[in-house]
Amino acid sequence: MKKIRTVIILLLVMLIAGGMIRAFAASSGGVDFASEEYQAMIAKSLLSTGNNQRLKNAIEKAKRGEEITIAYIGGSITQGAGASPINTNCYAYQSYLRFKEMFGKDGGDNIHFIKAGVGGTPSQLGVIRYDRDVLRDGTVEPDIVVVEFAVNDADDETRGVSYESLVLKILEAENKPAVILLFSVFKSDWNLQDRLAPIGRYYNLPMVSIKDAVVDQFYISKGKGNIISKEDFFADIYHPSNAGHRIMADCLAYLFAETDKAAIAEEDINLDKKPLLGDAFKNIRLLDRNTNTEAATIEAGGFRLRDHDLQRVEMDADLGGTAQFPNNWMHNIYSGTGSFKMTITSKSLMLVFKDSGSADFGKAEVYVDGKYVKTLDPRRVNWTHCNATLLYQEDEAREHTIEIKMAPGDEFKSFTILGFGYTL
Repeated sequence: MKKIRTVIILLLVMLIAGGMIRAFAASSGGVDFASEEYQAMIAKSLLSTGNNQRLKNAIEKAKRGEEITIAYIGGSITQGAGASPINTNCYAYQSYLRFKEMFGKDGGDNIHFIKAGVGGTPSQLGVIRYDRDVLRDGTVEPDIVVVEFAVNDADDETRGVSYESLVLKILEAENKPAVILLFSVFKSDWNLQDRLAPIGRYYNLPMVSIKDAVVDQFYISKGKGNIISKEDFFADIYHPSNAGHRIMADCLAYLFAETDKAAIAEEDINLDKKPLLGDAFKNIRLLDRNTNTEAATIEAGGFRLRDHDLQRVEMDADLGGTAQFPNNWMHNIYSGTGSFKMTITSKSLMLVFKDSGSADFGKAEVYVDGKYVKTLDPRRVNWTHCNATLLYQEDEAREHTIEIKMAPGDEFKSFTILGFGYTL
């Protein structure tokens, strides 16, 4: 009996050890991160060093011990999806640590971190929430901003204008922050690099392409140069695993290192030229129940409630979720049939509404100046997140009236107006 118990114990130990080994392999992807082959793969990510003056200035400030903030804005990959734990193994936090280790002074306490990734959202929403989520309503001036929307902007109705507007919104800040364009990739090898990289080239920005680094090597054998498989790089069909997030962080760190070694550009980025695709939304402002309320006259009608069941995201290094757009207007079964009415003077207007997986939610119709514009279906994708849609875009600001009401047949269902983005 003792021999049997010993054998059973040994088998259990072996199973546990095997599980630990497999878990470690899954977390690292079985990658030799110190190998020359790995470093060569990382080097392929450097699509362009661009005009390095702003990034060099931020690096030198960090070395001198001055306060530096590096910020990240993007979709679910920037939020940290696929990483475990999501707040510290995500590429954003890991690349911040690399920057801190490389250039921080006396332990790097002078280097600060902002992460503003919101899953399932394109730059169309990013440009609306930039002031709130990155600048923290004017309390923060980031020195470096990493922009990651290459796999989210298929849902951008403006087809790159929101992305360029966001880039210019950042670049034109008085403190002249550096902008790094980061192009992540799906397991299908797809991203929108072909649409977005021309904007980076137009403004001569640093650009890092995860697609360029990893995709080609996915299709070759280990003997011919494969570093990591798709199965190890991705946690699912959209998001990187811990190993994938580490590779993304290493790609950004490679840009930091190459910039540090190079001579500084004599002149700053040239912003005195026409936009490539458009800059219609670079001065967009958020309007919600509590913010910029003086910009519009609002009668909430049947949308007088407030929705608390919102998309939550892990901001910065926090593991707890932050509710998105809590200052909203909600209609539900008890609200009656009254419509939401707003009068506003603006050139353009975007509506941000809540998508939901709940059968309690129904469609709403939008009218501008008495004319039907569109019907919004919050259950099109069936999960709770934020959705931005363009209502109008004009060359001159003028007064408009907006009416939002529940669609016929859905009068006793729910719909949440999260906020608006408007330009003057």
